[in-house]
Amino acid sequence: MWKEIPVPFYLSVYFFDVLNPEDILKGGRPQVRERGPYVYREFRHKSNITFNDNDTVSFLEYRSYQFQPDKSHGSESDYIVMPNILVLGAAVMMEHKPMSLRLLMTLAFTTLGERAFMNRTVGEIMWGYEDPLVHLINKYLPGMFPFQGKFGLFAELNNSNSGLFTVFTGVKDFGRIHLVDKWNGLSRVNFWHSDQCNMINGTSGQMWAPFMTPESSLEFYSPDACRSMKLDFQATGVFEGIPTYRFGAPPTLFANGSVYPPNEGFCPCRESGIQNVSTCRFSAPLFLSQPHFLNADPVLAAAVGGLHPSQEEHSLFLDIHPVTGIPMNCSVKLQLSLFIKAVKGIGQTGKIEPVVLPLVWFGESGAMEGEPLRTFYTQLVLLPKVLHYAQYVLLALGCFLLLVPVAYHVRSQEKCYLFWSSSKKGPQDKEAIQAYSESLMTPAPKGAVLQEARL
Repeated sequence: MWKEIPVPFYLSVYFFDVLNPEDILKGGRPQVRERGPYVYREFRHKSNITFNDNDTVSFLEYRSYQFQPDKSHGSESDYIVMPNILVLGAAVMMEHKPMSLRLLMTLAFTTLGERAFMNRTVGEIMWGYEDPLVHLINKYLPGMFPFQGKFGLFAELNNSNSGLFTVFTGVKDFGRIHLVDKWNGLSRVNFWHSDQCNMINGTSGQMWAPFMTPESSLEFYSPDACRSMKLDFQATGVFEGIPTYRFGAPPTLFANGSVYPPNEGFCPCRESGIQNVSTCRFSAPLFLSQPHFLNADPVLAAAVGGLHPSQEEHSLFLDIHPVTGIPMNCSVKLQLSLFIKAVKGIGQTGKIEPVVLPLVWFGESGAMEGEPLRTFYTQLVLLPKVLHYAQYVLLALGCFLLLVPVAYHVRSQEKCYLFWSSSKKGPQDKEAIQAYSESLMTPAPKGAVLQEARL
């Protein structure tokens, strides 16, 4: 199960279709419409599995995606109007560069036909499209972008791995089972501005240590978010007859440094509830948050029309079987947004008012089902329950077996008195017979010769 996860995972993607791109360029308030979900079946398998001498195992986990039309609300050929990340992202990055360089960029954008907003299909936005600007940058500024050829939001994820994980097996120290020792050979990353934020804590996000309690927390390192995340216990529950603990994101997960000081290392920050991930995303002004700016500063959702944060629909959670630390049901939901604004000297940005504009939100979900679920229920729920009640049955049976000889002994005493209790002789005869019967019940002295008594 650890090598080939039997649980079917699904990636559900929701796009924010921009309804008024021309108004935004004139300084108007953005209006968006949520489109989706566009659902993909996610396949995972581990390879290059190597057991090391220090109680660790190293592996690469590869991911691939297949579109699921029957589960989707639309097709990959649907057109979506979105901000042109390459243009608007580059404009913000060039804000403090010399004016001559910004004018040169405007000329390049005009020559290549680049605009602030684009109208492309879901498939192109997801898995990549040819863009002359990418070819130009890779030609004259090699190494600026981590990708070659097509540009897409999820182009780097399909048929790729999430880095080399080295985790503890727990053979020598059971308390460290599943914990990450290193990722890509590093015991800490260098994306952030504090040691605490750069730490690689928790597991790789698939299993946790067994024997959890409500005081436990769930930590894991996410290569996609470039950081470790910590979820808190929320409630107990039951999934398909299996007892679970639900862990969810605390309100401080993406809080800025002024609201939650330990997150100061993730700054420079904007409003609370969004995390600046530019340092691990080629310096583009990208922000990570919960969908629809859930648990974020209300100013963010109010600045964009069409957003409706909901705790029920947009919160992330993991339901864990506390005895084993294995997830039974999970749904991890995150949103990617782009900070856009008018930049003097770059004509394509027009009069855009500064705003954090949502691009897409996605949820990775999976629930144990089928034969693995039945096996899990039988071995870890049904059998322990049977054994739990069996101890009381065996205890009752033991008590019954102990009472049998006691009852037999009592009945034997009663039989000794039966022959005189029904006698019709006089009082003196009854006393003599009773004395004699009691003498029969008294053990004979050692070495005495027993004789037959006849009445």
